[in-house]
Amino acid sequence: FESHVIMEWRRMDVGVLLLFLVHLATALEVPLDLPQPPTITYQSPKDYIVDPRENIIIHCEAKGKPHPSFSWTRNGTHFDVENDPNVDMKPQSGTLVVDISRERVEHYEGVYQCTARNKHGTAVSHNIVVRQSRSPLWSKEKIKPIVVQEGVSLVLPCRPPAGLPPPIIFWMDNNFQKLPQSKRVSQSLNGDLYFSNVRREDTRNDYICYARFPHTQTIQQKQPITVRVLNLDEINDTMAAFYNDTDLFSGERPTFLIPSGSSSSKMVLRGDKLEMECIAEGLPTPHISWTKISGDLPSKRTSFLNYNKTLHIEDVSASDEGDYRCTAKNQFGSVHHTIHVMVKAAPYWIDVPPRNLVLAPGESGRLSCLASGTPKPTITWAMNGISIENSPKDLSRKVEDDIIIFTDVQPGSSAVYQCNISNEYGYVLSNAFVNVLSEPPRVLTPPNKVYQIIKNHQALLDCSSFGSPMPKITWFKDSRSSILQEDPYILHDNGTLEIRVAQAQHNGKYTCVATNSLGIYENHVYLEVKEPTRILKQPEYKEVQRGRSVVFECTVKHDPSLIPTMTWLKDDGELPDDERLIVDSDSLTITDVTEDDAGVYTCIMNTTLDHDSATAKLTVVERPDPPTDLELTDQKKRSVQLTWTPGDEHNSPVQKFLIQYEDSLHHRGHWHNLTEVPGTKTTAHLKLSPHVHYTFRVLALNAVGFSNPSRPSRMYKTEPADENPTGVQGFGTEHNNLVISWKPLTNLQSNGPGLHYRVMWRQKNVESEWNTVTVSNNSKFVVSGTPTFVPYEIKVQAVNDHGAVPDPAIAHGYSGEDLPVAAPENVHAVVRNSTLVEVFWDPVPAHLIRGNIKGYKVSYWRKHHYKHNPDHMEQDILVFSGNHTQGMLPGLHPFSLYLFNVRVYNGKGEGPRSVTQQFKTPEGVPGSPTSLIVTNSNLDSLTLEWSPPHDHNGHITGYTLKYQPVNNSNELGPVEELALAANETSVTLPNLKYSIRYKFYLNAKTGAGAGAAISQEAVIIREEAVASRQVDIATQGWFIGLMCAIALLILILLIICFIQRNKGGKYPVKEKEDAHTDPEFQPMKDDDCTFVEYSDNEDHKPLKGSRSPSNGTVKRDDSDDSLVDYGEGGDGQFNEDGSFIGQYSGKSASRDTAEGHESSEAPSPIKAMNSLNSFV
Repeated sequence: FESHVIMEWRRMDVGVLLLFLVHLATALEVPLDLPQPPTITYQSPKDYIVDPRENIIIHCEAKGKPHPSFSWTRNGTHFDVENDPNVDMKPQSGTLVVDISRERVEHYEGVYQCTARNKHGTAVSHNIVVRQSRSPLWSKEKIKPIVVQEGVSLVLPCRPPAGLPPPIIFWMDNNFQKLPQSKRVSQSLNGDLYFSNVRREDTRNDYICYARFPHTQTIQQKQPITVRVLNLDEINDTMAAFYNDTDLFSGERPTFLIPSGSSSSKMVLRGDKLEMECIAEGLPTPHISWTKISGDLPSKRTSFLNYNKTLHIEDVSASDEGDYRCTAKNQFGSVHHTIHVMVKAAPYWIDVPPRNLVLAPGESGRLSCLASGTPKPTITWAMNGISIENSPKDLSRKVEDDIIIFTDVQPGSSAVYQCNISNEYGYVLSNAFVNVLSEPPRVLTPPNKVYQIIKNHQALLDCSSFGSPMPKITWFKDSRSSILQEDPYILHDNGTLEIRVAQAQHNGKYTCVATNSLGIYENHVYLEVKEPTRILKQPEYKEVQRGRSVVFECTVKHDPSLIPTMTWLKDDGELPDDERLIVDSDSLTITDVTEDDAGVYTCIMNTTLDHDSATAKLTVVERPDPPTDLELTDQKKRSVQLTWTPGDEHNSPVQKFLIQYEDSLHHRGHWHNLTEVPGTKTTAHLKLSPHVHYTFRVLALNAVGFSNPSRPSRMYKTEPADENPTGVQGFGTEHNNLVISWKPLTNLQSNGPGLHYRVMWRQKNVESEWNTVTVSNNSKFVVSGTPTFVPYEIKVQAVNDHGAVPDPAIAHGYSGEDLPVAAPENVHAVVRNSTLVEVFWDPVPAHLIRGNIKGYKVSYWRKHHYKHNPDHMEQDILVFSGNHTQGMLPGLHPFSLYLFNVRVYNGKGEGPRSVTQQFKTPEGVPGSPTSLIVTNSNLDSLTLEWSPPHDHNGHITGYTLKYQPVNNSNELGPVEELALAANETSVTLPNLKYSIRYKFYLNAKTGAGAGAAISQEAVIIREEAVASRQVDIATQGWFIGLMCAIALLILILLIICFIQRNKGGKYPVKEKEDAHTDPEFQPMKDDDCTFVEYSDNEDHKPLKGSRSPSNGTVKRDDSDDSLVDYGEGGDGQFNEDGSFIGQYSGKSASRDTAEGHESSEAPSPIKAMNSLNSFV
C-alpha cells in the first residue's frame, strides 16, 4: 500500500497538468451510434522486428459505423489471408496472427499495409516492415597473443557479427567480471577496447568481448585475447635495437586514435541522439575536452560520457548543427579535431496531424496537413486509399498544396482522406475523415457529475458535446441569471469551463447548454471547492546521539470532508519494520537510535484530491572511534614523525587530534599531553626531549567528545643530551660590572646528578686567557671591576657528575655603560625659512660616548623670553634617535633670535651640552589685527578703529582696508580698497549709503607680505550705526525677547497705577492723609500714571525717572530709564485684602484733595476691573 502511495503523490502534480492538456486538446470524437467512416485506432510500428521463436502478430484495429471490414497487402500486392493456412485474422479486427510452427519466419518478412473500410470511406495504415531478429554466431578465429611495449597505445578489436537489432557490446574476463575502465582504458562506440598507454598491470590472458542481442536475449562470446606488456628489463638486445631510452621513459604528446585526421563530418536526424567520440594516445594519459566552435553546447541536453571521450546530445534540433572541437591535452602538448555536424529531418508534423471534420449539409471546412522536414518534403493526398487525382471529381472540394477546402458539402460526400508527407529520410501518414451529418446537439459528459477541487487550484468543468452543425456551448450557475463568460470564468473552444483560481464562492450547480439549428441540450454538473491540505508544523532537522530517542512532529490541517492518510517514508522508501519506530497521528518517534536510523524522513498527508509533504534529516552522531595503525617514521635524534588512520567519525567531523606520551623511564603509567593537530591531518611532527623512553597514543575529538585512546605506539627512546644552556647573554648594570645570565637546563636535560655550570669570560679583541668560575643552583654571575663599556666573549658550559658536555658556542656582551664625557662640536644652524631651521653638528667619538648611543638632543629657546629670568628658561627639546649629525627645528617664531645647544645621550644618560649658538629667523607675515570696532557712525559715514596684531612677525609696513556692501540676500557688492600707514589705528569712511549693511576686512603687512584679515559689519541707520558681526540687531532673538519683557513690565505698572487711582479715599487713612498734606508732594494727572518717590525735608530733588516738581514734564533722554519702587524706605503695609494702607515712618504724603473728592465712594473690584478693561 505504501509503495502505491509513494507513486501516487509523486505523480499527482503531473497528472493535473496532463488532465488540463487532455481537456483542451482532445480531438473531435463522433459517438459510435452515429454513421461515420473508419478510423485506425491501433497499428504495429513501422519497423517491426519479431522474435523468430514466437508467432508473428501484426496489429490493425479500427472503429466506424458500420463497423469496418479489413484487408491487407504484402509488398504492394493483395495478401490473401483466407487462403493461407498459417495466417488468421482476429474477429472484428484486422490484426493478423501468423503461426510459424509450420513455416520459417523468413517466408513472412516483407512490407504490410492494412485497409479498413465501410460504406462511408476507407482508412489505411502506414507501411509495416516485418523483419525477424538475428543473432549470428561469432566466426571461429585463432587470436595470437599481443606483445606490446610499456607506455605505447593499444587497440583490442571486437568486431561482433551483424545482428538485428545491433548487439550491445561489453568486455569481461573469464570470471564474467567486467574489466575495469578508466580515463586510460575505455570502450569505444563500436565496441573496441582502447588503451591510451599500456602498463605492466594490463598483462592478462582473458580480454573477452561479449555481444548481447536484445530480442533473442542471447550472448555471443569472442575468443579471449592475451596481452603481454614488456618493460625495459624484458626487452632483449635484439628488441632494444628498435627502441631507445627516450622512447621508453619520456612522455609523449597526444595524438588521436579515433577519429583520424584533423577534421571529419557527421550527419544526424532531428530528434535522434548525437554521439561523437575522440580517443587519444599519449603519455601521461591525455585529458579530453569539448567545445562548440559556432556557439554554446546545449547544457540541458548535453552529457559527457566514457571519461569525457564521448559527447552525447539528446533530442537533436536544427540549432545543434555546426562545428564541434575535441581537444586532447597532456603536459607535453595538445591536439585538436573538428567535427562538422549536419542535422537533417525526416518529415514531422508542425502542429498536429489532420483532424477529423464533421460538417452539416451546406457547411464549409478545411483539412490541413502541416508538416516540415529537411530537405523539404513532398505532400500527396489520397481519398479512401486512392490518389486524389484518380478519385471521383467533387466540385465542393479544392486541393491547395497542404490544405483541402470544402465548400457547401452535401450528404454522400463523406470520405477518409490520407495525407502522406515524405522525403529521403522517411514519411508520415495520417487519416482524417470528412463526415457529413445532420444531428441535433447532445452532451457527452455524464449528467450530475461532481467535480471536487482544492481551493486556489484550477477547476475545469467538462461539457463534451457533439452535433452537426457544431453546437454552441453556454454555461450558467445556480439560478441561471447570467451567462458565465467573464472573469473569473474562461470558456474554451471544446466547451470546457475553466476557473483558474477556485474559491469557496464558486461552489454550486453549473448548467451546460448545447445549441444548434436542430435543437438544444442541457447538462448539470456540480463543483465542490475543498480546503487545501497543509502541514502546519513540519518535522525539523535532528542530530541525536546513538542510543537516545528522537521525535519528528508533523501537524496537518485538511478539509473535514476529505479522508486523510498519513504516511512516513525513510529515504523515499517505506519505513523499516521495526518496533522502535512508533507512528502516531501527528508524529514519528524513534527510540534507542542506531546509526542505521540516519537518513531523510518524509511525512506525507494524502487525501483523494491533494497532498502535502515535508522532510527532515536525522543525523546520528557518536564519539569518534579511536585512531588506529600508529606508525613512527622519519626518526631523528630529537624528533619523529607520527602517522595514524582516523576512526569512524560517526557523522560528526573530527575537530582535532590530541597526541599524548608516556615516559616509561621517568613517569611510567602517566600520560602527558604533547601536542594537538587539526582534525583534517593524520600526521604530526613531534619534537622530543633527550633521555626519554616515549610511547605515543592519539585521541580524536568531535562535537560529542573525545574518543577512547588509540592503542599505544611502539616505544621510541631518545639518547641523553649533550646540551649546554641557551639564552646566554652579557650586559652591565653598573659602569664597572658585567652580568652573565643563561636559561638553566631542566631535569630531563641534566641527564644525571650534580648539575652545575662553568662560566667563562674574557675581554674581546685583547690577548687574554679565559676567566672561569663554577656556579650551582643559579642562572647568572656578576663580574666586577670591568672597564666601562667594553666587549666581552662569554661561554657557559653544563657539567654533571658524569662529566662536561662539549665546549659551548661563544656569546658576546658588553660591560656597563657610563655617562658620555664629550659634547658635540662644530655646532651651527642654517635658516631655511621664517619658521624652520636645520641644525648641524659633528658626532661624538664612540669611546667618549661610553655606551650604546641612543641619539642627540637639541635644546632651543627665544632669547627675549629669558632676559628677565635666565635661570628659569622654558626650553624646547627635540630628540634625534640614532647616530644623527643634523636635524630640523620646525614651528619657530618669525623675526626672532634663538639660542640652542646639542648633547649626546646613551643608555645611562646625557652628556655635556655643546657651546650655545644662536640664529635669527627672518620676517614673516603678521597676524591679524587684534580688534576692529565701528564708532562715530552718522547718516553717511562711520569711523573704524583697530589695534595692531599681537604677533608682528617683523616690521609693520602698513594696513590694507577692504569693504563692500551686502544686500538682504547676502550677496556681496563691489570691493573698495584703502592703503593705510603703519602708524594709523583708525580711519573715517565718508559717503556711505544710508540703510546699507557693509562688510569690512582689515589686515596688516610686513616685508614678507600681508597677514590674515579681521572682519566686521555695520549698518548705516538714521540715528546711529548699529554694528554687528553677522546680522541686524533687530532680527536677533535676544533683542526681541528683551523688548517684549520691557513692554510687559510697563503694562503691569499701568494696571497697578489704575487700580491704586480708583482706590483713593476708600480707607479711613484718607482723612489722616488730608490732615498731613505735604506741599512738596505733587498730584498726578489722570492720564499720567508715573509714580513719584517720597522724600523728606532735607532732599527735595526728584529721583531719576520721577515727575519734575517744577513743570511736570519728563526729559526725553531720561524717558527710557527704569521706574523706582513706590513707597521705598517706609513702613508701608497692605491690608488682608491686599489694599495699601499708606502709613509712613517719616513725613506722610497725601494726594490732592480734589482727587479725594472724586473717589469719595469705594469702588467695587468688579467696577475696577471694568475700568481696567476700558483703559486697556
